[in-house]
Amino acid sequence: MPSKETVRRQRALGGALGVVVLGMALVYHFFPRVFHVDPARTQTQRAMNLGPVAAPLGTGRASAASTAQAELDAGPPLTLAPTEVIVARMGKKDQDLPEQKSADTPEVEALLDKAAKALRNGQLAGDKDGAAALFAEALKLKPDSRRAAQGLYEVRARLVAEIGQDILVGDEESAKDLLDALKNVPDSKDDVAQIEDKLKTLAQVRPMLAQAATLLQQGKVDQPKGGNALELYRQVQQLDAENAMAAQGIVQVQRAVLDRALAAVATNDFKGAGDALTEAATILPGSPALQDVQGRVDGIRHQRATSLLAQARSALDAGNPALAQQLAGQAKELAPDLAGLNDFQERMTNARLYASYKPGQVFTDRYVDLPGQTPAMVVVPTGSFVMGAPDSEEGRGNTESPQHEVTIGKGFALARSEITIGQFREFVRASGYQPESVKLGGASVYDERSGALRDDPDATWQSDYAGRATGDDRLPVVNISWNDAKAYADWLSQRTGKRYRLPSEAEFEYALRGGTTTRYWWGDGAPTRKVENLTGAGDRSQSGRRWSNAFEKYRDGYWGPAPVMSFEANPYGLFDIDGNVSEWVLDCWHESYVRAPTDGSAWVNPGCSTRVVRGGSWGSSPDQVRSAYRQGAEGSVRSGRVGFRVLREL
Repeated sequence: MPSKETVRRQRALGGALGVVVLGMALVYHFFPRVFHVDPARTQTQRAMNLGPVAAPLGTGRASAASTAQAELDAGPPLTLAPTEVIVARMGKKDQDLPEQKSADTPEVEALLDKAAKALRNGQLAGDKDGAAALFAEALKLKPDSRRAAQGLYEVRARLVAEIGQDILVGDEESAKDLLDALKNVPDSKDDVAQIEDKLKTLAQVRPMLAQAATLLQQGKVDQPKGGNALELYRQVQQLDAENAMAAQGIVQVQRAVLDRALAAVATNDFKGAGDALTEAATILPGSPALQDVQGRVDGIRHQRATSLLAQARSALDAGNPALAQQLAGQAKELAPDLAGLNDFQERMTNARLYASYKPGQVFTDRYVDLPGQTPAMVVVPTGSFVMGAPDSEEGRGNTESPQHEVTIGKGFALARSEITIGQFREFVRASGYQPESVKLGGASVYDERSGALRDDPDATWQSDYAGRATGDDRLPVVNISWNDAKAYADWLSQRTGKRYRLPSEAEFEYALRGGTTTRYWWGDGAPTRKVENLTGAGDRSQSGRRWSNAFEKYRDGYWGPAPVMSFEANPYGLFDIDGNVSEWVLDCWHESYVRAPTDGSAWVNPGCSTRVVRGGSWGSSPDQVRSAYRQGAEGSVRSGRVGFRVLREL
């Protein structure tokens, strides 16, 4: 069988006209925001099929793939998840294996070890030294060997998966090369037959896709009849219902029609915009893009009123309620049914709850019985937001639903940054408190060699994320439990006479979003400026390690936590709220938001041991940095990726 490097070379040099030109034309010119491909992530997915993998059952050997998977699952780590989540991620490779009646003989063991090595090196099939031939020989010598049967299953499954990926993106040449290898694997007859049928379909639709791409370039997206891209893409889907290129082509066709709607409304041609929206609805009914443009068209009718209402909100935030009321009255005259007017009146009432403060104001409280002061706090404005993730959000989990509206009706202030090692040290010295990393012993810290977390019995709250006992005072404190975080907040209450505590989960998500409704507080995609300490594709560890699942074209210069407030604040003036380290909140863990509070209060069950961790960390994958992402963890857990900040009630 050709090596993985040979296969890649064939993809680059062979089939360029059918695959590379067509793929680049569609992806680069027509799908700039819909069909992004992350090269680093693609390589990771290929490695799962053709690169080094974990040894089959019984070998107990680690591999590069386990490291890649550990990085993919980075922060908060999978080990913090409830048991059922971990079980759900496990494979089911033990099914349909023979019942082994006796141990493998030394001769069979030697063959299996050699086969496992070939499998880890990507030598799947093709000659007598390939994993398939070696596993088959072992199975011939001992028909009930579970390792041998499992190994053949691994080889066949990896080849089938790789061929399926090639067919999905239209790489016919690579798929055929791998199919030749699959034919030499025992018990692959059915898989080969199915793949050959798919290849026949691929050969039929490729020229149709090329013609459709040309029509897209010419602007013939839905007209004229009998000669437009939409019709060709529909024909491809009739032949191949799961064709990814056709599906993305139809998305682009609808986008072009929606652009016509926006152009029409820009000239106040609402009838033309309505006709274009009607046509777009027949192409992809209910798509997020359709709903977005429909909302924009409706919004223009109230543009002036919305602008006035925004000015009224700004006046209210600036502490000028008289001007705010005047501007809101003008907005109501222009659009009596304007959405948000009633909410604004509620905000006028809530403004009185800020006492002597105003939204965005930064302050500290001094201790009443000893020298010192609290961390800097910023006043968070009251209001309402939709908590959780919509069904359409990429990467959402069932624990983030159902979405529900939460009203923050009482003003509060939140620490501008995560609590630092220096601030926590002041607490330990003054109170004599013994953190659980000392009392119970150790924490889960980052291992540079494996790229995963490991238990370190010597790590304490004074250590950094990797367990080194040299944590800088400006770094966020990590390796602390939920109980440690609560003890610090209680100590601030005693020292100031004010009410300090951990934020509730709803308060945290509300503050994190900062009034936004996008996937992240800075937008829907990878940031274009340094906003947080995140997993960036351009970041490298001390040994040159890189993230296998990271934000494209992003580099913040840190591998591990950064000193607090090193990056940009979110719209509410909070630093590191969705990066650097994840943070403990007050709530007990619940598997969904069914019956969750809607007033912003913490959802606590007496005696619960599993708490909630919110916000991204320095090692979180992009999906785990989403504003709606949430994670459960035992309150006793200490991790190099988890810290906290405090809330002060007003």
